[in-house]
Amino acid sequence: MLSVQNLKVSIGEVQILKGIDMEVPSGELHAIMGPNGSGKSTFCHAVMGNPDYEQSGSIQIGDTDISKLPQYERSSAGIFQSFQYPVGLPGVTLNEYVNEINPGLSNDEILELSRKFNVEQFLSRDVNVDLSGGEKKRSELFQLAIKKPKVALLDEIDSGLDIDAIKSVSGLINENRNEDTSYILVTHYSRILKYLNVDQVHIVVQGNVIKSGGEELIEEVDSNGYTQYQE
Repeated sequence: MLSVQNLKVSIGEVQILKGIDMEVPSGELHAIMGPNGSGKSTFCHAVMGNPDYEQSGSIQIGDTDISKLPQYERSSAGIFQSFQYPVGLPGVTLNEYVNEINPGLSNDEILELSRKFNVEQFLSRDVNVDLSGGEKKRSELFQLAIKKPKVALLDEIDSGLDIDAIKSVSGLINENRNEDTSYILVTHYSRILKYLNVDQVHIVVQGNVIKSGGEELIEEVDSNGYTQYQE
């Protein structure tokens, strides 16, 4: 389980998150929605331990408080983050990379998973180099399946995808959810959420969780936008 209490984040004099509380039980998928600049992606970066942020509050994985740990230790503690714009790693093949993030898997297991995510053809290629948006997102989800984290942060994984790619990516998320992993998906739009089995939705506006609820919030946003939550 991921438990976040009173998380505040600022950069210099600018406060971005103003005291967020959130609990995501293992096996559940929670969506964070909100307008541009509301702090959605900042929440993910803060949980992952971005060193550019000044932050306070408590972040726990199970009974372990990771609030003071640097990024690499948070990763070792079980956090995985996918990015809105995945970066390429020239000179490092995908096969080499996934062997590093989970050296306990056999080549046969890696090959089986690569076929499941339709990335087998990328194993011998450099990570995320010369791939389309949808291919990069499939590669990220493949890496997630290899890592087997306790917390998965999916930051705008639908960004830049056409409708067919969104259906493909959401299908992979649904099919490969792990009961030992807490999932957080950040998005501006409801379109990907319509294809996902979402357990809870959180609306973030101006650095605060304004409202939390079930899938009915997706329709609420579709009907009235985010202005209904803004002062």
